[in-house]
Amino acid sequence: MARLLRALRGFPLGEALLRAVRSRAGGGGSAAGHGDAGSLTKHELPLTKSEWQKKLTPEQFYVTREKGTEPPFSGVYLNNKESGMYHCVCCDSPLFSSEKKYCSGTGWPAFSEAHGTSGSDERDTGILRRVDTSLGLTRTEVVCKQPSRDGTE
Repeated sequence: MARLLRALRGFPLGEALLRAVRSRAGGGGSAAGHGDAGSLTKHELPLTKSEWQKKLTPEQFYVTREKGTEPPFSGVYLNNKESGMYHCVCCDSPLFSSEKKYCSGTGWPAFSEAHGTSGSDERDTGILRRVDTSLGLTRTEVVCKQPSRDGTE
């Protein structure tokens, strides 16, 4: 996993919202140093737009802060088969388990459920669901609850 992450550094992240950072063997589903797997990373103050631009790559910023999307079939995680959790690139909240990933044929990774949502009340999770009708498709986008100081989510 570490070798994969090192190899991906410097490449635009196709699904900038997602980052595979914990293997099933090493992480057990909990983000190290962040308490419960569903909890948000605690920041003193949310970051400003300028701070996000410094922290993220241009593509990560476009996807996570400006609600953009990458072209279909272009993302580095589309064909990723490695076991583990996909975390938010902004706050490290766990979003999806690789066990719930499937091929939807749309050109973007698809998951049958978000992390921590199976039969539970989603108010206690670190995620939000948004209906996305861009690109002529109706999809459900799962994003973290981490806000920013400039009002974007």
